[in-house]
Amino acid sequence: MKTKGIILAGGKATRLYPITSTISKQLLPVYNKPMVYYPLSVLMLAGIKDILIISNSSTLPRLKDLFGNGKHLGINISYAEQEKPNGLAEAFIIGEKFIGKDNVALILGDNIFFGHGFSNILNKAKNRKTGATIFGYYVEDPCRYGIVELDKNKKPIAITEKPKNPKSNWAVPGLYFYDNSVVKIAKGIKPSARGELEITDVNKIYLKNKKLSVELLDRGFAWLDAGTYDSLLDSALFIRTIEQRQGIMVGCLEEIAYKRGFINKKQLLERAKHLNSVYTKYLLKVANEKI
Repeated sequence: MKTKGIILAGGKATRLYPITSTISKQLLPVYNKPMVYYPLSVLMLAGIKDILIISNSSTLPRLKDLFGNGKHLGINISYAEQEKPNGLAEAFIIGEKFIGKDNVALILGDNIFFGHGFSNILNKAKNRKTGATIFGYYVEDPCRYGIVELDKNKKPIAITEKPKNPKSNWAVPGLYFYDNSVVKIAKGIKPSARGELEITDVNKIYLKNKKLSVELLDRGFAWLDAGTYDSLLDSALFIRTIEQRQGIMVGCLEEIAYKRGFINKKQLLERAKHLNSVYTKYLLKVANEKI
């Protein structure tokens, strides 16, 4: 069963006002790359080549300028509009034609992941033919997040959105894998009190049907939500620290495309010719197998 990917990059990003007065949050720089590079890199790490980016009408032209059809990365990128932030689950309704009869992964446009062995975790989630897979990330302040409660065998038993008295410290990041039935499920849920189609309600249905799996992102793994002033700065500093200490780039799309076999060495070098920066020099190192 094939898996396609959706990046939800809409919303008004009011928490980042006035930075986002004239530019989408997903186009803001996180150190040396636009924010949207990072979620796209996750889908590519999972081996997903058919990707739909959903955003509002003012942002879509800029995203198209940035990525085009994805050919230079060996992937297929298409675009769809979500003019109002009607909830994460609406992505599956908007993307119904794109999804077709395939499975689908959804990632939020402001989520950044980094950790050893992440590709293996992603492949494990993608290779589940039926049901849904969410991820768990241990946090100190669970009241701020959607939380998954686990039994002694680390199986999910409850999901709660921003609980006042949390029974778990495992937050659910903005990355989800679903089988094809998610489209029908999304169509069947009702808007919440805030008028949105909640992804938590979708996950609860999979949980009720005993078709929800959880992959835990343990120690040594980083998940960042770059949706506030502080978290945007923290994300940039984190990326800078990793890149300067280790000499590798986080979220380098061309590197992932090359190492995944989406593009060949000639295509990678052709891409590098059009650039003139530290990024270019890094691509040349990748092509010459110095990374």
